[in-house]
Amino acid sequence: MNAEDVAELHATMRAYGIPGTLAPVDAGDPAGEWRVLDSAGRDVTAGTLAAAATARARRPARGFVVG
Repeated sequence: MNAEDVAELHATMRAYGIPGTLAPVDAGDPAGEWRVLDSAGRDVTAGTLAAAATARARRPARGFVVG
């Protein structure tokens, strides 16, 4: 995941309550690759990306769409 994807993933994580901390792989290159770390500092990027994709794909079971 690159720096351009981080803002979108962060917004999705906040909106759906997905835990994790976004951090650049190389702290000296914030424009490079990023990863997601859990509270123990382990790389959980793959699982977080999957959870975010699943959360975005969910549709409300009921309600109204106003456009």
